[in-house]
Amino acid sequence: MREHGFRADEIDTSRPHPARIYDYLLGGEDNYEVDRRAGEQLVASAPEARIGVRANRAFLRRAVRHVVGTGVRQLLDIGTGLPTSPNVHETAREAAPDVRVAYVDNDPLVHTHTGALLAGDDTTGIVLADLRDPRAILDDPGVRAVVDFDEPVALLLVAVLHFLTDADRPREIIATLRDALAPGSHLILSHATGDFADRSGAAAVYSKATASMNLRGRTEIESFFDGFELIDPGVVQVPFWRPDTPPPPRSHEIGFYGGVARKPD
Repeated sequence: MREHGFRADEIDTSRPHPARIYDYLLGGEDNYEVDRRAGEQLVASAPEARIGVRANRAFLRRAVRHVVGTGVRQLLDIGTGLPTSPNVHETAREAAPDVRVAYVDNDPLVHTHTGALLAGDDTTGIVLADLRDPRAILDDPGVRAVVDFDEPVALLLVAVLHFLTDADRPREIIATLRDALAPGSHLILSHATGDFADRSGAAAVYSKATASMNLRGRTEIESFFDGFELIDPGVVQVPFWRPDTPPPPRSHEIGFYGGVARKPD
């Protein structure tokens, strides 16, 4: 599954984009000067930002291995961001080669790069769509070509919900997605927080980007799992979710919560 690429003039390079800032902090090259400047401003405001995005990425890999280990063979990754190897499908297929993955993002650059990466792979694809319209994602023919919603699905909302304001009604968005999932499906979610330090300066960096940063506390983030059953250890800072190596230095400063939950039978 692959959609057509987009022209360069359709990609907004006048303002930083969260996916490209994230790519820069991970050490990627799919970013522009405006994104690199924003990334450095972010690090100046939140010195743990680089280790935080890497810890979040490591959480994503552990969580994917967990859900695939439970028998889930379909993943819907919304807000996927720019490809960073090992990608979600690569991680999943280390455990089970028959996993199917649908990626969704609203950035044409992400769409183009991921589409090129996945060319010729009929069990993995990329769709250009926005989380703010979950029904359109669920009904998209590209998603439906990969994901059978009558079978369990792992829904990934990793480092994306903090770009939705309360006015975007994130709980209603998650509820729409949750209700479309079969019992035995899972939700993998991570979210930025200001619980461990004043990160208003970091949030201000995103006020000039294409999406704002909306920090939330643990209780509010836990509420995004309504209708699911959290698995141990619940919602915790991402380095402490089932670590398979010693957590990196300064892990207690990392402003990302993460959790994995299952939709009950």
